[in-house]
Amino acid sequence: MNTELSLEFFPPQTPEGVAKLRAVRAELAALQPKFFSVTYGAGGSTRERTFDIVKEILAEGHGAAPHLSCIGSTRAGMREILGEFQAAGIRRIVALRGDLPSGMAQAGELRYANELVEFIRAETGDWFSIEVAAYPEWHPQAKSPRDDLDAFALKVRAGANSAITQYFYNADAYFSFVEAAQKLGVTIPIIPGIMPIGSFAKLARFSDMCGAEIPRWMRRKFECYYDDTASIRAFGLDVVTDLCQRLLAGGAPGLHFYTMNQSALTLEICRRLQISAP
Repeated sequence: MNTELSLEFFPPQTPEGVAKLRAVRAELAALQPKFFSVTYGAGGSTRERTFDIVKEILAEGHGAAPHLSCIGSTRAGMREILGEFQAAGIRRIVALRGDLPSGMAQAGELRYANELVEFIRAETGDWFSIEVAAYPEWHPQAKSPRDDLDAFALKVRAGANSAITQYFYNADAYFSFVEAAQKLGVTIPIIPGIMPIGSFAKLARFSDMCGAEIPRWMRRKFECYYDDTASIRAFGLDVVTDLCQRLLAGGAPGLHFYTMNQSALTLEICRRLQISAP
């Protein structure tokens, strides 16, 4: 199966983590993803580390996309960052609102992702391919599903090229979101975000923070395994592989894996899906 992939990393904090990520990247490069994306800390707290990893990926001959969040930023500061990206030959950005660092009260001059997309287009034209976020199960801070959908459509109209969703485990939520977005005139690809499951405890904590739903039947099954890591891993692989199969069969334009800087689970899921390099 020839499926378009993208793979996400976070910037490591230590030299050991950087070395480990290089090894992980080399393993995942066998999948020939369209690009690797690299996350960006709250308020730009990982800016230099994100930029360094992206430049390494480009030097290795792969596509790379830094995340860029606007909250807490100024137009002058954002203009400087975009200039650095252009000078480095970066042609793709994941444009996000982002979160304010703890203790920071000011939202900055660019408050929402649609404003960031508009600014990028005004400053750089069509230089960048712009990815934006989508939330099939709705952003946890949205007042209503319709408000969240309208906010997504604003980002698209501002000039986004494609979207990557928050991870989910209910394929119907994705298909329903895509259908609703299309009714608002959204025609860009909406790529489902996929989170492999290695530890249920970690997944549950992270999901509670970001608002991603773990279906009750999944929670109950995982809870039955207690600390049986082998069974948790096996069940997680089955669940996520089945999810990906249903998404692709239903017309999803690709898959975006949240790798958590690990290779084994993503590689195994892609092996089961019989995904071949393009």
